[in-house]
Amino acid sequence: MPVFTAPDGTALAYHRVGKGEPLLCIPGGPMRASAYIGDLGGLAEHRQLIRLDLRGTGESGVPADPATYRCDRQVADIEALRAHLGLEEVDILAHSAGGDLALLHAARFPGRVRSLTLVTARARALGVDFTVAHRREAAALRAAEPWYPAAYRSYEAVWAGTATDADWDAIAPFFYGSWDAAAAAHAASEVPQTNEEAGERYASPGAFTPASVRATRAALAALPAPVLLLAGELDSGPLPRVAAEIAALLPGAELTVQPGAGHYPWLDDPDGFTRTVTAFLSRPAAAGHREPAPARHRATDHRPS
Repeated sequence: MPVFTAPDGTALAYHRVGKGEPLLCIPGGPMRASAYIGDLGGLAEHRQLIRLDLRGTGESGVPADPATYRCDRQVADIEALRAHLGLEEVDILAHSAGGDLALLHAARFPGRVRSLTLVTARARALGVDFTVAHRREAAALRAAEPWYPAAYRSYEAVWAGTATDADWDAIAPFFYGSWDAAAAAHAASEVPQTNEEAGERYASPGAFTPASVRATRAALAALPAPVLLLAGELDSGPLPRVAAEIAALLPGAELTVQPGAGHYPWLDDPDGFTRTVTAFLSRPAAAGHREPAPARHRATDHRPS
Protein backbone atom coordinates (compact mmCIF):
# COMPACT_ATOMS: atom_id res chain seq x y z
CA MET A 1 0.00 0.00 0.00
CA PRO A 2 1.70 3.24 -1.15
CA VAL A 3 1.79 6.25 1.16
CA PHE A 4 2.68 9.91 0.68
CA THR A 5 2.88 12.86 3.04
CA ALA A 6 0.37 15.72 3.01
CA PRO A 7 1.65 19.29 3.43
CA ASP A 8 0.74 19.23 7.13
CA GLY A 9 2.67 16.00 7.70
CA THR A 10 -0.29 13.59 7.72
CA ALA A 11 0.50 10.23 6.11
CA LEU A 12 -2.06 9.49 3.40
CA ALA A 13 -2.59 6.15 1.69
CA TYR A 14 -3.84 5.32 -1.77
CA HIS A 15 -4.61 2.12 -3.61
CA ARG A 16 -3.77 1.22 -7.21
CA VAL A 17 -6.44 -0.87 -8.92
CA GLY A 18 -6.26 -2.01 -12.53
CA LYS A 19 -4.11 -0.98 -15.45
CA GLY A 20 -3.69 1.83 -17.92
CA GLU A 21 -3.34 5.57 -17.46
CA PRO A 22 -3.92 6.83 -13.91
CA LEU A 23 -7.36 8.08 -12.88
CA LEU A 24 -7.31 9.74 -9.47
CA CYS A 25 -10.50 8.78 -7.60
CA ILE A 26 -11.88 10.91 -4.77
CA PRO A 27 -14.43 9.08 -2.57
CA GLY A 28 -17.57 10.52 -1.05
CA GLY A 29 -19.40 9.73 2.15
CA PRO A 30 -18.44 12.30 3.17
CA MET A 31 -15.21 10.88 4.56
CA ARG A 32 -15.74 7.24 3.60
CA ALA A 33 -12.74 5.03 2.89
CA SER A 34 -12.20 4.44 -0.82
CA ALA A 35 -12.78 0.67 -0.64
CA TYR A 36 -16.48 1.09 -1.51
CA ILE A 37 -15.48 2.35 -4.97
CA GLY A 38 -14.04 -1.07 -5.80
CA ASP A 39 -13.04 -1.30 -9.47
CA LEU A 40 -15.83 1.08 -10.56
CA GLY A 41 -17.79 -1.57 -12.40
CA GLY A 42 -14.81 -2.77 -14.43
CA LEU A 43 -13.43 0.66 -15.28
CA ALA A 44 -10.13 -0.63 -13.86
CA GLU A 45 -9.81 -2.76 -16.98
CA HIS A 46 -9.29 0.46 -18.93
CA ARG A 47 -7.67 2.86 -16.46
CA GLN A 48 -5.51 2.45 -13.39
CA LEU A 49 -7.64 3.71 -10.51
CA ILE A 50 -5.71 5.66 -7.90
CA ARG A 51 -8.14 5.45 -4.98
CA LEU A 52 -7.27 7.95 -2.27
CA ASP A 53 -8.17 7.29 1.35
CA LEU A 54 -8.91 10.79 2.59
CA ARG A 55 -7.25 11.82 5.85
CA GLY A 56 -8.60 9.89 8.80
CA THR A 57 -10.21 7.19 6.65
CA GLY A 58 -9.16 3.73 5.52
CA GLU A 59 -5.41 3.27 5.68
CA SER A 60 -4.61 7.00 5.92
CA GLY A 61 -3.37 8.65 9.07
CA VAL A 62 -5.37 10.80 11.45
CA PRO A 63 -4.37 14.48 11.26
CA ALA A 64 -3.11 16.33 14.32
CA ASP A 65 -5.71 19.04 13.73
CA PRO A 66 -9.29 17.75 13.23
CA ALA A 67 -10.18 21.11 11.65
CA THR A 68 -8.32 19.93 8.55
CA TYR A 69 -11.18 17.54 7.81
CA ARG A 70 -13.03 20.55 6.37
CA CYS A 71 -13.44 20.08 2.64
CA ASP A 72 -11.54 23.16 1.44
CA ARG A 73 -8.63 22.30 3.72
CA GLN A 74 -8.14 18.96 1.96
CA VAL A 75 -7.51 20.50 -1.45
CA ALA A 76 -3.79 20.49 -0.73
CA ASP A 77 -3.96 16.71 -0.19
CA ILE A 78 -5.25 16.17 -3.74
CA GLU A 79 -2.54 18.38 -5.19
CA ALA A 80 0.13 16.65 -3.09
CA LEU A 81 -0.97 13.26 -4.47
CA ARG A 82 -0.78 14.57 -8.04
CA ALA A 83 2.77 15.77 -7.41
CA HIS A 84 3.67 12.50 -5.68
CA LEU A 85 2.49 10.57 -8.74
CA GLY A 86 4.75 12.72 -10.93
CA LEU A 87 1.90 13.83 -13.20
CA GLU A 88 1.89 17.30 -14.75
CA GLU A 89 -1.85 16.93 -15.34
CA VAL A 90 -4.22 14.39 -13.86
CA ASP A 91 -7.59 12.92 -14.77
CA ILE A 92 -9.84 13.08 -11.71
CA LEU A 93 -13.03 11.19 -10.93
CA ALA A 94 -15.03 12.18 -7.85
CA HIS A 95 -18.10 10.56 -6.35
CA SER A 96 -20.85 12.10 -4.22
CA ALA A 97 -19.44 14.46 -1.54
CA GLY A 98 -16.04 14.08 -3.17
CA GLY A 99 -17.39 16.29 -5.93
CA ASP A 100 -17.00 19.36 -3.74
CA LEU A 101 -13.35 18.55 -3.08
CA ALA A 102 -12.68 17.94 -6.78
CA LEU A 103 -14.36 21.22 -7.77
CA LEU A 104 -12.37 23.20 -5.22
CA HIS A 105 -9.14 21.57 -6.39
CA ALA A 106 -9.92 22.34 -10.05
CA ALA A 107 -10.69 25.96 -9.14
CA ARG A 108 -7.40 26.35 -7.29
CA PHE A 109 -5.23 24.33 -9.68
CA PRO A 110 -6.94 24.47 -13.10
CA GLY A 111 -3.73 23.83 -15.01
CA ARG A 112 -3.19 20.53 -13.20
CA VAL A 113 -6.55 18.98 -14.14
CA ARG A 114 -6.65 17.20 -17.50
CA SER A 115 -10.27 16.08 -17.15
CA LEU A 116 -12.91 15.95 -14.43
CA THR A 117 -15.55 13.23 -14.07
CA LEU A 118 -18.23 13.94 -11.46
CA VAL A 119 -20.30 10.86 -10.59
CA THR A 120 -23.59 11.59 -8.77
CA ALA A 121 -21.61 14.40 -7.20
CA ARG A 122 -22.38 17.23 -4.83
CA ALA A 123 -21.71 20.84 -5.80
CA ARG A 124 -22.05 22.90 -2.63
CA ALA A 125 -18.80 24.51 -3.74
CA LEU A 126 -20.87 26.05 -6.56
CA GLY A 127 -23.80 26.96 -4.31
CA VAL A 128 -25.97 24.00 -5.37
CA ASP A 129 -27.29 21.74 -2.62
CA PHE A 130 -29.76 18.88 -2.35
CA THR A 131 -32.98 19.38 -0.42
CA VAL A 132 -35.62 17.27 1.31
CA ALA A 133 -37.92 18.16 -1.58
CA HIS A 134 -35.39 16.60 -3.96
CA ARG A 135 -35.28 13.46 -1.81
CA ARG A 136 -39.08 13.21 -1.82
CA GLU A 137 -39.21 13.69 -5.58
CA ALA A 138 -36.79 10.84 -6.22
CA ALA A 139 -38.37 8.63 -3.56
CA ALA A 140 -41.74 8.86 -5.31
CA LEU A 141 -40.19 7.11 -8.31
CA ARG A 142 -39.78 3.99 -6.18
CA ALA A 143 -43.35 3.76 -4.89
CA ALA A 144 -43.98 0.41 -6.61
CA GLU A 145 -41.02 -1.28 -4.93
CA PRO A 146 -41.95 -3.88 -2.25
CA TRP A 147 -39.62 -2.27 0.29
CA TYR A 148 -41.01 1.24 -0.28
CA PRO A 149 -43.63 1.61 2.51
CA ALA A 150 -41.28 0.74 5.38
CA ALA A 151 -38.33 2.58 3.83
CA TYR A 152 -40.39 5.72 3.26
CA ARG A 153 -41.58 5.76 6.88
CA SER A 154 -37.93 5.68 7.93
CA TYR A 155 -37.13 8.45 5.44
CA GLU A 156 -39.80 10.58 7.12
CA ALA A 157 -38.08 9.98 10.46
CA VAL A 158 -34.75 11.05 8.96
CA TRP A 159 -36.25 14.28 7.64
CA ALA A 160 -37.93 14.93 10.99
CA GLY A 161 -34.65 14.47 12.85
CA THR A 162 -35.96 11.51 14.88
CA ALA A 163 -34.29 8.66 12.99
CA THR A 164 -32.81 5.68 14.79
CA ASP A 165 -29.92 3.59 13.48
CA ALA A 166 -32.56 1.17 12.18
CA ASP A 167 -34.20 3.98 10.22
CA TRP A 168 -30.90 4.93 8.59
CA ASP A 169 -30.40 1.30 7.60
CA ALA A 170 -33.94 1.07 6.24
CA ILE A 171 -33.56 3.93 3.74
CA ALA A 172 -30.57 2.35 1.98
CA PRO A 173 -32.65 0.95 -0.93
CA PHE A 174 -33.42 4.48 -2.14
CA PHE A 175 -29.75 4.91 -3.07
CA TYR A 176 -29.50 1.87 -5.36
CA GLY A 177 -31.13 1.27 -8.71
CA SER A 178 -31.83 -2.34 -7.72
CA TRP A 179 -32.10 -3.49 -4.12
CA ASP A 180 -30.58 -6.97 -4.12
CA ALA A 181 -28.02 -8.91 -2.09
CA ALA A 182 -25.08 -7.12 -3.71
CA ALA A 183 -26.58 -3.71 -2.97
CA ALA A 184 -27.36 -4.71 0.61
CA ALA A 185 -23.78 -5.86 1.16
CA HIS A 186 -22.44 -2.63 -0.31
CA ALA A 187 -24.74 -0.57 1.92
CA ALA A 188 -23.73 -2.54 5.02
CA SER A 189 -20.10 -1.51 4.54
CA GLU A 190 -20.84 2.22 4.81
CA VAL A 191 -20.77 2.68 8.59
CA PRO A 192 -17.53 0.77 9.28
CA GLN A 193 -15.84 2.57 6.37
CA THR A 194 -16.88 6.09 7.44
CA ASN A 195 -15.15 8.48 9.85
CA GLU A 196 -18.25 10.12 11.31
CA GLU A 197 -16.37 12.89 13.15
CA ALA A 198 -14.57 13.81 9.94
CA GLY A 199 -17.83 13.66 8.00
CA GLU A 200 -19.44 16.15 10.38
CA ARG A 201 -16.54 18.57 9.89
CA TYR A 202 -16.36 18.18 6.10
CA ALA A 203 -18.94 20.88 5.37
CA SER A 204 -18.49 22.79 8.63
CA PRO A 205 -18.89 26.61 8.72
CA GLY A 206 -16.42 28.33 6.44
CA ALA A 207 -16.21 25.55 3.87
CA PHE A 208 -18.76 27.01 1.45
CA THR A 209 -19.26 30.69 2.15
CA PRO A 210 -21.02 33.02 -0.32
CA ALA A 211 -17.66 34.60 -1.12
CA SER A 212 -15.97 31.25 -1.73
CA VAL A 213 -18.87 30.07 -3.90
CA ARG A 214 -18.57 33.20 -6.06
CA ALA A 215 -14.82 32.72 -6.37
CA THR A 216 -15.17 29.04 -7.26
CA ARG A 217 -17.83 29.75 -9.89
CA ALA A 218 -15.64 32.43 -11.45
CA ALA A 219 -12.58 30.18 -11.50
CA LEU A 220 -14.40 27.21 -13.01
CA ALA A 221 -16.10 29.34 -15.64
CA ALA A 222 -12.68 29.45 -17.32
CA LEU A 223 -11.68 25.83 -16.62
CA PRO A 224 -9.93 24.49 -19.75
CA ALA A 225 -10.42 20.84 -18.82
CA PRO A 226 -13.45 18.91 -20.11
CA VAL A 227 -16.02 17.89 -17.49
CA LEU A 228 -18.42 14.94 -17.45
CA LEU A 229 -21.34 14.91 -15.02
CA LEU A 230 -22.88 11.46 -14.65
CA ALA A 231 -26.23 11.41 -12.84
CA GLY A 232 -28.47 8.49 -11.93
CA GLU A 233 -32.04 8.52 -13.23
CA LEU A 234 -33.35 7.46 -9.80
CA ASP A 235 -30.90 9.39 -7.65
CA SER A 236 -31.89 12.28 -5.41
CA GLY A 237 -28.43 13.72 -4.95
CA PRO A 238 -28.42 15.16 -7.51
CA LEU A 239 -31.67 14.75 -9.34
CA PRO A 240 -30.95 14.75 -13.08
CA ARG A 241 -32.46 18.22 -13.44
CA VAL A 242 -30.27 19.49 -10.60
CA ALA A 243 -27.24 17.91 -12.28
CA ALA A 244 -28.21 19.95 -15.35
CA GLU A 245 -28.08 23.10 -13.21
CA ILE A 246 -24.56 22.15 -12.10
CA ALA A 247 -23.50 21.50 -15.70
CA ALA A 248 -24.74 24.94 -16.69
CA LEU A 249 -22.18 26.46 -14.33
CA LEU A 250 -19.30 24.64 -16.07
CA PRO A 251 -18.82 25.81 -19.68
CA GLY A 252 -18.54 22.88 -22.04
CA ALA A 253 -19.62 20.35 -19.44
CA GLU A 254 -21.41 17.22 -20.64
CA LEU A 255 -24.27 15.66 -18.69
CA THR A 256 -25.14 11.99 -18.97
CA VAL A 257 -28.12 10.47 -17.13
CA GLN A 258 -27.73 6.73 -16.61
CA PRO A 259 -31.11 4.97 -16.87
CA GLY A 260 -32.27 3.02 -13.83
CA ALA A 261 -29.27 4.09 -11.76
CA GLY A 262 -29.17 5.30 -8.20
CA HIS A 263 -26.32 6.90 -6.29
CA TYR A 264 -23.80 4.17 -7.21
CA PRO A 265 -24.27 3.82 -10.98
CA TRP A 266 -21.27 1.53 -11.47
CA LEU A 267 -23.16 -1.11 -9.46
CA ASP A 268 -26.48 -0.70 -11.30
CA ASP A 269 -25.11 -1.06 -14.85
CA PRO A 270 -21.36 -1.72 -14.79
CA ASP A 271 -21.02 -2.04 -18.56
CA GLY A 272 -22.99 1.10 -19.31
CA PHE A 273 -21.11 3.08 -16.69
CA THR A 274 -17.75 1.91 -18.00
CA ARG A 275 -18.67 2.69 -21.62
CA THR A 276 -19.74 6.21 -20.70
CA VAL A 277 -16.65 7.08 -18.69
CA THR A 278 -14.11 5.46 -21.00
CA ALA A 279 -15.68 7.16 -24.03
CA PHE A 280 -15.35 10.52 -22.30
CA LEU A 281 -11.77 9.92 -21.15
CA SER A 282 -10.66 8.72 -24.59
CA ARG A 283 -11.68 11.91 -26.40
CA PRO A 284 -8.86 14.21 -27.49
CA ALA A 285 -9.98 16.96 -25.10
CA ALA A 286 -9.68 14.58 -22.17
CA ALA A 287 -6.37 13.18 -23.34
CA GLY A 288 -4.19 16.23 -23.47
CA HIS A 289 -5.85 18.90 -25.65
CA ARG A 290 -5.70 22.10 -23.62
CA GLU A 291 -7.91 24.57 -25.47
CA PRO A 292 -10.89 25.84 -23.43
CA ALA A 293 -14.03 23.83 -24.06
CA PRO A 294 -16.87 25.52 -25.94
CA ALA A 295 -19.82 26.71 -23.91
CA ARG A 296 -22.28 23.91 -24.53
CA HIS A 297 -24.20 21.40 -22.48
CA ARG A 298 -25.40 18.07 -23.75
CA ALA A 299 -27.64 15.61 -21.99
CA THR A 300 -27.12 12.05 -23.16
CA ASP A 301 -29.32 9.08 -22.31
CA HIS A 302 -27.20 5.94 -22.75
CA ARG A 303 -29.80 3.21 -22.78
CA PRO A 304 -28.66 -0.41 -22.84
CA SER A 305 -28.81 -1.84 -26.34
